Amino acid sequence: MTPQTMFEKIWQSHVALEEEGEVLLYVDRALIHEASLHTFANLEKMGRSVRRPAQVFAFSDHYVPTTGRDKGVEGIAIPEIRNMVVQLQKNTVRHGVMLFGIDDPRQGILHIVPPEQGITQPGLLITGADSHSSTHGAFGCLAFGIGSSDMLHVLATQALWQRKPKNMRITVDGALPFGVSAKDLILAIIARIGAGGGAGHVLEYAGSTIRSMSMEARMTVSNMSIEAGARAGMIAPDETTFGYLADRPFAPRGGAWNDAVAYWKGLPSDPGAKFDREVRFDASQLAPMVTWGTSPEHALPITGCVPDPRDAADEDKRAEIGAALDYMALKPGSPLSEIAVDRVFIGSCTNSRIEDLRAAASVARLGKAVVPAWIVPGSGTVKAQAEKEGLDRIFTAAGFEWRSPGCSLCTAINGDQLKPGERCASTSNRNFRGRQGTGGRTHLLSPAMAAAAALTGRLCDVRELEEKR
Repeated sequence: MTPQTMFEKIWQSHVALEEEGEVLLYVDRALIHEASLHTFANLEKMGRSVRRPAQVFAFSDHYVPTTGRDKGVEGIAIPEIRNMVVQLQKNTVRHGVMLFGIDDPRQGILHIVPPEQGITQPGLLITGADSHSSTHGAFGCLAFGIGSSDMLHVLATQALWQRKPKNMRITVDGALPFGVSAKDLILAIIARIGAGGGAGHVLEYAGSTIRSMSMEARMTVSNMSIEAGARAGMIAPDETTFGYLADRPFAPRGGAWNDAVAYWKGLPSDPGAKFDREVRFDASQLAPMVTWGTSPEHALPITGCVPDPRDAADEDKRAEIGAALDYMALKPGSPLSEIAVDRVFIGSCTNSRIEDLRAAASVARLGKAVVPAWIVPGSGTVKAQAEKEGLDRIFTAAGFEWRSPGCSLCTAINGDQLKPGERCASTSNRNFRGRQGTGGRTHLLSPAMAAAAALTGRLCDVRELEEKR
């Protein structure tokens, strides 16, 4: 048989029908959040119900506040947001869909909760009502975000029409240097291939660097595949994957577990499988990264300087860099490590897992925050684990604010926003204009780098703080 890539194996196993270049794919899991109220309304207008409720999971995350949660829904001050949270509760009850709601101790972001609950598993096809659904591909499944019209189709039929994308493999070998994390790696990848470098492709991350990563680090890498323009990101399942999933609430058990693992072991790409594009990276050459502009590809090592538009290769790139620097209020040639920040945000579906919080706390214990700094765990489970380990006390002793789970300042649609002109060091995934609030300026970086920025009031090389321990 012709060798197949992991993507091809999973894609082919989910094809129900093929017609004029499009295929109807069976969907194993559908993930939704508060913004689904119009999808449910349209479903009912059609006289339809959710086709397979047990395969749909709902999450209160994008719109829930991260403070004042002791009052539950009634504590949400903004009526429009409170209505969205309430409507999600009503719609999930009506259709028999499981909801990880605002009063659930497991509540959290729809890309954090499913993996920690074992809902995300190798070989599945998962669709999510959010572009960062690519996160789940870290488990060796095909996961991507879809719009409300497509989600309506999934809820009604448990299937979705798609055109087959191409397949790209990004191989990373070597040990990550001191102070360099998964977030630095994915920013370096995007800086090299560009924000459109993965367009039309599903990315498979491979190599010794990826294999040595924890599942939490792999999720960070897969999460930002969309920032490279890709349809999805994937990492082959292995013993690290199986060890993470074992005994999770929704994971198979007993004989079913043995059968599942046997199937999962056959998912990785076959030797000799052909990819449409191959890219290679040497991890040993990486340094802590930070973005300077308004695209995730605008990233450089913290040891670098703000670029000069005049050095760009063509007029279009010169104009792009010039516009980004104008918005970010930065001067060409300025050292990145001298850029002052107004606040720090550690959270989002990219970097709000327990390992992220441990990395940030390790730095936070070295001093006191000199700018406002928020810590927003990705789920109630993460929050409880962090509190069990005493991480919350480390943060609060260092002057950081310990908050409740949610998307928070990453999406800036729940009341958490930057003020115009404010500059934020953020562990989130997007630094677009106004992403964290109208006129807000965002610098993407790792949890450790963000914690260092909180202690110094500027973007700084976390390695310098670590070396002073």
